[in-house]
Amino acid sequence: MSDIIERINANRLWTFPGGIHPAEMKSQSNQKKIGRIAYGEQRGERFYIPLKQHVGEAAELLVNIGDKVLKGQALTHSQNFSKLPVHAPTSGKIIDIGNYPANHPSGLSEPILVLEADGADQWRDRTLADDFMSFSTEQLLTRLYQAGIAGLGGAVFPSANKIRHVTSGIKLLIINGAECEPYITCDDRLMQDYTPEMLEGIRILRYLTRPEKVIFAIEDNKPAAIQAVKHALQGANDIDLRVIPTIYPSGASKQLIQVLTGLEVPKNARSSSLGILMHNVGTAFAIKRAVLDDEPLIERVVTLTGDKIPQPRNYWIRLGTPIAALLKQVNYQSDSRLPIFVGGPMMGYILPNPQAPVTKMTNCLIAPDHFEYAPPPPEQSCIRCSSCSDACPVQLLPQQLYWFARSEDHEKSEQYDLSSCIECGVCAYVCPSNIPLIQYFRQEKAKIAEIKHKERLAEEAKVRFEQREARLLKEKQQRELRAQQAAEKRRQEIAQQKGQDPVKAALERLKAKKAAQADSETQTHPTPQSIITDNGEVVPDNRALIAQRKALRQAREQAQQTRSESAVANQHGDPKNDANSDKKSNEAQPKSAAVAAAIARAKAKKVATQSVNPTSNSEENKPSAFSESDDPRKAAVADAIARAKAKKAATQSVNPTSNREENKPSAVSESDDPRKAAVAAAIARAKAKKVAQQNSAISNIEKL
Repeated sequence: MSDIIERINANRLWTFPGGIHPAEMKSQSNQKKIGRIAYGEQRGERFYIPLKQHVGEAAELLVNIGDKVLKGQALTHSQNFSKLPVHAPTSGKIIDIGNYPANHPSGLSEPILVLEADGADQWRDRTLADDFMSFSTEQLLTRLYQAGIAGLGGAVFPSANKIRHVTSGIKLLIINGAECEPYITCDDRLMQDYTPEMLEGIRILRYLTRPEKVIFAIEDNKPAAIQAVKHALQGANDIDLRVIPTIYPSGASKQLIQVLTGLEVPKNARSSSLGILMHNVGTAFAIKRAVLDDEPLIERVVTLTGDKIPQPRNYWIRLGTPIAALLKQVNYQSDSRLPIFVGGPMMGYILPNPQAPVTKMTNCLIAPDHFEYAPPPPEQSCIRCSSCSDACPVQLLPQQLYWFARSEDHEKSEQYDLSSCIECGVCAYVCPSNIPLIQYFRQEKAKIAEIKHKERLAEEAKVRFEQREARLLKEKQQRELRAQQAAEKRRQEIAQQKGQDPVKAALERLKAKKAAQADSETQTHPTPQSIITDNGEVVPDNRALIAQRKALRQAREQAQQTRSESAVANQHGDPKNDANSDKKSNEAQPKSAAVAAAIARAKAKKVATQSVNPTSNSEENKPSAFSESDDPRKAAVADAIARAKAKKAATQSVNPTSNREENKPSAVSESDDPRKAAVAAAIARAKAKKVAQQNSAISNIEKL
């Protein structure tokens, strides 16, 4: 670590292998101050805000369709510093959340929030600060994270997460102002136009990381920016300015460290392993705005250049602005034959869809005409000239990697260290065969990343399966242990009860209880017995049930007939006696019916008891008892005779005034009053009808 500081204090510069000197093409856009595009200040203008604009995963949504938001309001959030939030670039209404064209060379869609401006451009409440030293380190990091600050040099790493991992102490803080790629001048103009604010952001970084040395590196092709920084640093000794030679890609992180210290960052390692941290000048400016002005990252400086743009210049562009609308603001004339480049000509890409929005990593838009751009020449076979390997700043073998990428030999690609490629495009720039090497390398990296992702998922699935098997085995062992403990406890109880098994005794008690309940139900509701007919057929013995039903039906018929007779008598009787006769009949009818029904039920019950218990042979049960040798038909006849007798007894109880000794139909003589004679005749007719019905019933039963 001390070697780094000694090298810096030696005020010496080193070089890195390879590198090229392409045409700079910077004077087109760096002659004017940074302007501002007015898009978003008019009502109805729409912003397309991607949920993920950094390296890492997207945060969780905070808003829904239809919500009204203010300028600077957070639209997503997370507790993880690697998941940066995004913010509303203006006030308005969320009208959609869905997949829209992404600002990516693949041309695929991604989740995007659609915000419609209301024209008010109203800010949310902000808390301004005068001095960053009034905040603790943790408060500053939280403020940076909540503002969504990411590296604006192109890598878009979450700044708070990057700083948090080196707060234990570093030796050297490097501010990258090299901006080595052609056409791009956003950092150049930022250093000229916002020098004090940018330096204040550098001091906040210095306060957070506590380095021993702070180096501000600028390429020598930016004299105006160098002069502005020197003027702002007069009398200050906390920041050292270093002017480095112009060579591409000196602005890359590892190459700039090598130029300033002569040290090479180890393979698959970060610069923090050497005690070095690097940030871009645009990131420093955004940090100042976030900490002191409480302003989230909702806009950035973008270079709009190329001969198809009448006045190339740098502008403040709000994130989420559609690129097509942005180019329309600068009077770009669309031409389907000419593409639009996002980024520089070396590391940028052709924009697949002009409706894609500006994001945090969009630093330049190039709209060339036919003098600046020509369709790429046809790809030819590699001639093994080694120009690509000679110019590679990472000292790779691009020609070998090219063959491995084409044949999809992923193992060989990894062996030849494809992961160390910084995708600077130098190899493709110097290739005489016009092979788009950088495209092959990007595709190969994507394929390897996909394979590793699947392997990681498979490994996670394997771990989950093993954990599940271990859990099931543990549960099985626990069940077996519980069974063993229960068996041991049972043996102890048997021993205490002198050999009697408590479980077996409980089962026997339960069986005995069920048997007692079954016996009780059998006594309460006897099970019908079976009889054998003359044909030898076994049928249920339902004689008792049939007898009971017939007795009840006959009792109801008898009660109805009695009411009819009373009605006839009332029609032909003495009016003076109508009331008395009605009263007597009304009193006698329910009583006689109840008596008849009770007698019928008693006889039916007696028959049922005798049919269930055919072995009883007492003298009292002889009229209705049936032995096993009797014919069922005879039993039915006897049963019917018994019911007829019961019916006759009921009839006599209903008409107690009849003269049984003389068997006369009525006590009224013919010489009496004609009315009485009519009543007597009616009564006689009713009795005759009753006798006929009884004889008919008995004959029907005998036929059975």
